[in-house]
Amino acid sequence: MNDKTYLEWPFFEARHAELERALDAWAAQHLGDEHGSDVDAACRARVAQLGQGGWLTYATGSDGKIDTRAICLMRETLARHDGLADFAFAMQGLGSGAIGLFGSAGNKARYLPDVASGKRIAAFAMSEPQAGSDVAAMACAARRDGDDYVLDGEKTWISNGGIADFYVVFARTGEAPGARGISAFIVDADNPGLEIAERIAVIAPHPLARLRFANCRVPVSQRLGEAGQGFKVAMATLDVFRTSVAAAALGFARRAFDEALRHATARQMFGQTLADFQLTQAKLAQMATGIDAAALLTYRAAWQRDQGRKVTKEAAMAKLTATETAQQVIDAAVQLFGGMGVVSGHPVERLYREIRALRIYEGASEVQQLIIARELLREAADA
Repeated sequence: MNDKTYLEWPFFEARHAELERALDAWAAQHLGDEHGSDVDAACRARVAQLGQGGWLTYATGSDGKIDTRAICLMRETLARHDGLADFAFAMQGLGSGAIGLFGSAGNKARYLPDVASGKRIAAFAMSEPQAGSDVAAMACAARRDGDDYVLDGEKTWISNGGIADFYVVFARTGEAPGARGISAFIVDADNPGLEIAERIAVIAPHPLARLRFANCRVPVSQRLGEAGQGFKVAMATLDVFRTSVAAAALGFARRAFDEALRHATARQMFGQTLADFQLTQAKLAQMATGIDAAALLTYRAAWQRDQGRKVTKEAAMAKLTATETAQQVIDAAVQLFGGMGVVSGHPVERLYREIRALRIYEGASEVQQLIIARELLREAADA
């Protein structure tokens, strides 16, 4: 089915629809679902493909701006075609977005062109064994020593960990208690004192790792923003890419819906098609309605950010709704396929593995609920 009428919504300009159609055509020609057993090699290949196609330029924010609607449309489109391509695109953006938004001219010139061309792989290193959603609990520390900072500590669940050429790392520098005493740094992967402590295998084929920093010296020039501004750097970057997580979930959901609809209208059962049963029709209606509702929230948040508005609440609503809805849609698609739905390598089986992490990373669904409630209460107090 692959309904594209949403591109006519007033959230978008003509250039956004043109971008989506161009990427969709490119993806249909260049991307496939099979990656082989070497996840690292497959991810590197996807980064190179996206760079050669010119698509990664949109993710880096090299001019200090990021078109959120473009990022979201691109993630939705890539996720519909291939989950690993979406992952590769998103991590290039998340790992370099902070440099585009807060980096010095020298850092932008050094890193962003290679990220955009696919020659360097980027990563975003914030989570720790005891500090995921609770940023204030961060223990990784960076102490000033002359013209350097010295980093000590660990990061975990780091996407592109083990294959990245550099990491944007957040560490406690102590200017103030809690989240206000954190700074952000660019750390090259070959920097002495940085090691890959553990590779982490997850249900979807994505490269992840735990990082260890021990007396890792980083020049002051590699700091992003001012000392103590790390939380601001992180939140500004996540405000863009949290909304794009919702868009990726949309892509997964749309692919699952299309697969389910195609199957339901072709599968013969008891002298009729699966789609002729009212139970199936009710399920398809729920799936389609949920997708549209999630899309409206997602592209409202993207549009608002592109208008320069604060989107903390709206991005949280979009991520919460889109990821939870996509999980339900994909689960329903698996059920409609019956036994075929759980065969390894089947499109809906792959989608089932891809979607689960989106309800956790960049703020779990429960954290999004807390963010929404906090913003509502703040608005009520201000009123």
